[in-house]
Formats: sequence, C-alpha cells, structure tokens
Amino acid sequence: MAAKILVLGSVNGKLETTFQKIATLHQKQSFTFAIVTGNLFSVDQDQESLSQLLNGKIQVPLSTYFTVGTNPLPEQVVERVDKGEDVCGNLHFLGKRSITNTSDGIRIVALGGSLDKTIVGLSKEQHLPWHTAEDAKILRGANTTDILLTTCWPSGVFTGSSKPSTSENQAIIPSTDEVADLCSALKPRYHFAAAPADFFFEREPFFHPTSDPESDQTLVTRFISLAAYGNTAKAKAMYAFNIVPGELATSIPTGSTISPFLRRNNPKKRRAPTDDQPDQSTNGHHGGRRVRRKRERSPPPGPDRCFFCLSNTQVDTHMICSIGEDSYVTTAKGPLPSPDTFASSGLTFPGHQLIIPLPHEPTMRSMGQDAEKAYAEMVRFKEAMQAMVSAQSKYKLGAVVFEISRQSGIHLHWQFIPISAELIRKGLVSAGFKVEAENRKYPPFKEAALGSGVDETSDYFRVWIWSDDNDAGIQSEELVMRFNSSLRFDLQFGRKVMAKLLGLEDRFYWQDVVQSVADETADVEKFKEAIKPWDFTL
Repeated sequence: MAAKILVLGSVNGKLETTFQKIATLHQKQSFTFAIVTGNLFSVDQDQESLSQLLNGKIQVPLSTYFTVGTNPLPEQVVERVDKGEDVCGNLHFLGKRSITNTSDGIRIVALGGSLDKTIVGLSKEQHLPWHTAEDAKILRGANTTDILLTTCWPSGVFTGSSKPSTSENQAIIPSTDEVADLCSALKPRYHFAAAPADFFFEREPFFHPTSDPESDQTLVTRFISLAAYGNTAKAKAMYAFNIVPGELATSIPTGSTISPFLRRNNPKKRRAPTDDQPDQSTNGHHGGRRVRRKRERSPPPGPDRCFFCLSNTQVDTHMICSIGEDSYVTTAKGPLPSPDTFASSGLTFPGHQLIIPLPHEPTMRSMGQDAEKAYAEMVRFKEAMQAMVSAQSKYKLGAVVFEISRQSGIHLHWQFIPISAELIRKGLVSAGFKVEAENRKYPPFKEAALGSGVDETSDYFRVWIWSDDNDAGIQSEELVMRFNSSLRFDLQFGRKVMAKLLGLEDRFYWQDVVQSVADETADVEKFKEAIKPWDFTL
C-alpha cells in the first residue's frame, strides 16, 4: 500500500501557522506522515509558542519527523529528547545520525547539522547542529533507504543536470563530499536537503548503474531541496509524494541522467539478513542485552537496532577505538580478560577487541562486491593488533581471532583476544578448539585458507591462531569448521574455548563482567595509545 508523505522546508519557529496548514492539508489528503527538513525551531525561538507546542495547545495533526538543522534544538526540547520521549504528541525527533523504520515500512536515514571537520570520530550529542565525517561514513552501513534527509547538499549534484540553480544560490549552498558519498552508497529513492535561502530546487531524477548485468533492479534517486515555509519569495516550501515500501522503479524515468556521483565509490547492492534471533547480544559488543529464546520468530534487527551498526544511536561510542573506510574496531563490553589478566606480560588492558565491517550483513558473501575491500581492511586491523600485542608483551603474547559466519546471522564480526604465545607454540590452543568441537559432536576443524570467504556457501566457524617468538619467527594457523545451517551452533563457542585456555571460566558470561563507563573509557584510551604506531587510520 502506498504511503502519502508531506515534506516541508525549514519551519524556523513558525510552529502554530505551520501545523495549522499541515492540519488543513491532512484533512483533505490524509497523509501517512510528514517530514520537516532543515530547522524546525529558530535560534531565538519564541518561548510562548514553544510552550504551547510542548503542552499540546499547538497540536501536531499527524506523525511528523524532523532532525537537527543548522540551529541547535531548544533546551526544553533537548530535555525531552534526552529522556527518549517525543517532543510532543505526533512530533518525533529522528536524531542527528539515525536510521528509522516507520510503522508503514518506510526507511528514513537522517544526517542532520553541518559538517565539522575539526572533530575526529563520531559526534556524541544528537541535538547539536553539526556532524562529523565519521557520522556520514558509518551511515553507509544502512545499505539502502527510501528517504535520505540531510542538512548539507551532496557536492557534485549539479553534474550532468540541465537545470542548475543560479550562481548566487550555488555560492551559498553547503555541500560536502561526505553527503555525496552517502547518497551514492545508499541510493535513496528520495533525497531531501534544506535550501539555505528562499529558493526551491528539484534535480532531474538520476539512476545508479548496477554492476550486475542480469539484475532487473532500477535504482533511481530524486534530489529535492525546499525553501523555508512562509518565505517572502514564495518559493516552493512543500512537496507531497506517494511511495510504496520496497517497490523499485521498473524503468528509468524520462529525462533522467546517470548518477552525478559515479566518480565516487561504487557501493554495494543490499541483501537483507534473514536471522530470527539477534545474535549480537551474545558476543560481548558495546551495548546490547541478553536475548532469551522465543517461541515466535522475531524479525531481525535492522541497522537502527543492531548493536554492531554505528548508525544505531544507542551505541556506546566511548568504546570505539578506530574507524576505517569499510570497518572499525571497538573494545568488547564485558571482556573475557580483565585489565590485569596480561599485566605480567606488559599488557595493561584486556585486549579483547571486535573488528566489525560497516555493512549490515551476516556474511562476507552477502556483502557482494564490497566483501573483498572490507575483508582486506579487517585483515589490516587484525595484523596491526597482532603486532601491537606481540611488541607490548615482548613476544610473550600471541592472539586468537575468530568469526561465526552464518547466513541466518545479523552482522558479521571478528573477535580478537590475546593469549600466551607459549600455549600457541605447544599446540594447546588449536587442540583446545578441536577438543571442544569433538566434545560437542560438531563437525571437525580443517586447516584452510578461505580468504574473504565470499565463495563459501556453507555456514562456518573460523579461527586464526598467531604468535611471533622473535627467534623462530611467526607461527600462524587458520582452522575452519563448516557446518549445516540446521546445526544448533553455540554462539558462545569461541569465548568458551578461550575462557578454558586462559583459566577464566568465571568470566565466561560477558553480562557478569561488564565494567563501568569510566573503566571502559580508560581501557579504550590505553588501547589507542598502544596501537598508535600501527593504526593506519591516523
């Protein structure tokens, strides 16, 4: 069923007149929901109208979504947003960096605020009017969206267009490569950005060529920028359209151009995960909770609810250690080793890290053309951490890295845990994994070199075992256990083996050893300092 959506330009604090107008239109047209681009509130917001909005005297007639524009949100609004509340009835703050799936099945990806290149990493405050390059980058992990809502324009959007805006307007348009890359990656059906002055702009639709010649998908984006509501130039400030969730264009619209962003990364084609249980809760990631088995199959979490997706606003950003182009490293919540486990070997933090690809996919194979690039960067992170652990411990420690690749999974990731290099050289680590598999009557491990794993059609558990004793050199082993999807594979298998090898059975359940935010932050800072000589993202 088609959703009928109303989009407005910046409201700039004209709350009463705007929502009265929306109510009149809604009564005639029965819109599904509305979206406000740019600024809902003004810098010097009238307190009386704001109070009337918050106490319900100004009524919002239908579900209305907004993000932060170039103005900070009023303090009273921030208070409600920070509590996880709606601003008022029917008025929903999307967040500055977010992925939202509406009840009607429409996905909205939002990136509010202007780009601030002086800030490194992810921005923390969702209500301030700026974002970082990392904020834009991690939203690519959403894979796809129906609507992309940004404050900044994508740079290069006029390329190939026969109806560019005036030179005066172009001169004041805040455009960035980061938003262009995001639009190119997500291939939204509609991309709305606020107009910085009293003008309206709608580009010709542009299509994204597919890398699969046999694909019948036609991905078309419409870029639209609306003037502020009530502008004196009477430029178009409202736009209505119908959209059917999941329905792609069957042909390229007349007058379309090719994507103006082809010079940029050619992003992936999305494949939806099909898991019935969110297994991220069992792998010690930042955020998350224990999920009990349900009788009914529950829908898989999308990127907005996945605790491996940085676009999830609930992610504990203080645990992120390094972000690359296609993957990132975080410290594990409830790490298996404690900060003291390897102190005698020169490591003063747990060293239990996660290497996570940005795409929200359950396997490398499902990442399609992005798999090799993501895998290569994840290997770089793995090798950097191996070198760091070896150097910090003066070759006393090696490392184990393991992954679970299941088509019914949620979001692929690798777990990195240091371990005594002596145990590795004696063969006790590989034996530990093999014996545990035998005891559980799992398929046997085999030595293999899977590479990225894009050619693997079966589910599998893979473990890399690595050490460097400086004299004899590097010793490494890659073991793979392939298994049928019908096998009830224990998602804690890798952690359980490592707990036995390290003598840390009492720390097996990550929920029982969660640290305070202060301790987590301290461990992250120690890790960052230790990895610095090998961190290729700096």
